[in-house]
Amino acid sequence: MPRQAREKSSSKIYHLMLRGINRQNIFEDDEDRLRFIERIAYYKTISNYELYGYCLMDNHIHLLVREIDESISKAVKRISSSYVYWYNQKYDRLGHLFQERFKSEAVETDEHFLMVLRYIHQNPVKAGITKDMGKYLWSSYREYVEMPIHTDINFALDIFSEDRIKGIQLFQAFMSEKNNDQCLEYKERIKISDKEIIDYFEQLGVANISELQKLEKERRNEIIREIKKVEGVTIRQISRVTGIPKSIVDRA
Repeated sequence: MPRQAREKSSSKIYHLMLRGINRQNIFEDDEDRLRFIERIAYYKTISNYELYGYCLMDNHIHLLVREIDESISKAVKRISSSYVYWYNQKYDRLGHLFQERFKSEAVETDEHFLMVLRYIHQNPVKAGITKDMGKYLWSSYREYVEMPIHTDINFALDIFSEDRIKGIQLFQAFMSEKNNDQCLEYKERIKISDKEIIDYFEQLGVANISELQKLEKERRNEIIREIKKVEGVTIRQISRVTGIPKSIVDRA
């Protein structure tokens, strides 16, 4: 069945979401997040798009952009390919990192634009990562209220007021409003701590990790398979906790 064509926006503004393949994490640490933001900034000059908002979560990314010269699909391909090349080198891995086809929605009105921008900035709050979007380091919110670095803030602020101080105040009030906004809705993956994984091993009769490593292969793999069923647990995390190579955990 052929893919459905992307909806075209007469305003050229799009809300985009890039997801990790199989819902896997696309950021392991702050260096990864900084690298992705640097890629967004770099390709603004190459692809010539305007960036109105972004938010980096563990396993997905939201962007609010205006297409100018180059198609946004080509721009996203540039960003993602560059980041994946760097990520694969850093973590000594091969293959895809992002789900092949990113999601997008056309943004045609000021009302829709502001709703999407609020949805993007409230993502970490609604996911329970922080209670204050102003303290979240990996979104464009702080660029609006402090100092723009990569984000084109004037378009959004001018919707509120041409007076910059008043515009920022109205922006902050709107961003903080409670709502039921749903834009390219995506459920953030549940996070499981290393301590919780160790507790799961203990429930399966493994008193400590060194004991797991001494088990016969079939019994060891049987236990690993049970742990892999726990929602939120990743292969990388199991490997880190147990000291068992990722390739073995993956095949178990």
